[in-house]
Amino acid sequence: MMSSGETDRFPAAKQLVEERLVVWYFVAALTYLLISMLGGILVGLQLIHYNPFAGIELMAPGRWRMVHTNAIAYGFLANGFLGALHWAVPRLTLFPVASRKLSYFIFAAWQVVVLCTAGAIILGPSLQTAPWVADLAKEYGISMSLGAQGLEWGETPFWIDPLALVGLALVAFNFFVPITRVKGPMYVTLWYFMAAFVWTFLTYAMGNLMSEYTVAGTSAGAIAGLFIHDLVGLFVTPLGWGLMYYFVPILLKRPIWSHGLSLVGFWGLAFFYPLNGIHHFLYTPIPMFLQYGAVIATIAVELVVTTVIINFIGTIWGRGREAFENLPVRYFYCGMLYYFITCAQCALQVTLTFQKLIHFTDWVVGHAHLVMFGVFSMWIFGMMTYLFPRLLGRDWYSTKLCEWHFWLSASGVLVMAIDLGLAGVFQGYFWAALLPWDVSVDGSQPFWIARMLAGLSMFAGLLCFLWNLWMTWQAGEETSTQAAPAV
Repeated sequence: MMSSGETDRFPAAKQLVEERLVVWYFVAALTYLLISMLGGILVGLQLIHYNPFAGIELMAPGRWRMVHTNAIAYGFLANGFLGALHWAVPRLTLFPVASRKLSYFIFAAWQVVVLCTAGAIILGPSLQTAPWVADLAKEYGISMSLGAQGLEWGETPFWIDPLALVGLALVAFNFFVPITRVKGPMYVTLWYFMAAFVWTFLTYAMGNLMSEYTVAGTSAGAIAGLFIHDLVGLFVTPLGWGLMYYFVPILLKRPIWSHGLSLVGFWGLAFFYPLNGIHHFLYTPIPMFLQYGAVIATIAVELVVTTVIINFIGTIWGRGREAFENLPVRYFYCGMLYYFITCAQCALQVTLTFQKLIHFTDWVVGHAHLVMFGVFSMWIFGMMTYLFPRLLGRDWYSTKLCEWHFWLSASGVLVMAIDLGLAGVFQGYFWAALLPWDVSVDGSQPFWIARMLAGLSMFAGLLCFLWNLWMTWQAGEETSTQAAPAV
């Protein structure tokens, strides 16, 4: 990894990155995040007995809930990570991607995949019952399944799945070419990236094809559980942690504390995380030895994550003020704190005793928001906060808006996670007492109102960021940031 001085001596290194494409990926990611959060607000409003689009089928919260989750996973996170990869991989390897034309093609193709998925979720059932579709299906004797699949996180229709898999294969090829040209020892970031490219392709194929079309019954449930969790653990996690191993040493201007611990974290993730997913289906007909294995593996992951957290604490040790004075560093370490909390939650909530209480409750919803927004979204925000001035060649329009974005986002998601965790405990006790269902719904109302306020705080933070970015983009006068070496 080059230092600032090395960048000065080798100005051609700056030409390794297609910076315009990084900007495009980040803008696309923020667009999907805006859409996703609007969908989340719509679902939250329904829970507190207010639906502004009541009676409009295409705006039904049930559909937009799936848009909400898919836009986060495949729209925001995927685009955000791809943008960061186009920045980091060429700098780590000193080689450009296999093809810049292919990079632009992947960008366009991936947006088609995400938009078609959203369209199929919203319009699919309506299209499927259209007379012309029914006539075509009858004429050719085929089943026209245009709508979403009945699988959590795998709602993408079957006709989109092959396109998504081709896109993932092209992404892997485009980045593997420069990585394989590296001579000598390889930095741990590249280990995470290579694993993610392979794992993501296999996980997506397993979840979207096997559990829908090749296996049935409890076997399909087991595979669906693996897919749900592996999408986080084998797609989002290795990319997120890999980028932390790249950006944190750069911003702190010191090497990672322990390369040995970084390898423990990598191999621990590779060994334990694939076994976690079945903990989503405890107390089901899935064989108990698989459920016990998932519980043990989930607790083991918490120990692995602890080694990673220790490594990053060691890296910033003696420079703790950076977490307060350097906003991207604050984003990164806040995300790490939330990651530790979510994994501690996992180690607790997968025990069979605790599952009796919180199964199917809002505890799980709060847990999901803390990891997907509190961890990975915060990390992407930190990367964007650091990179946009370098990509646009000018300082942020307002540092206060940057601060507002951080505090509204960080506090909002923390309040939401605590609120929904408490809601889940109350709901569990309502159900354990065998009270009527309406009692638990009425008892959840205060928590759902608090969640709505927390969600609006997170949304307000995003609006601050978008306005700040727009004003920065419009600024005509470039600052010294443009001349500063981009490492």
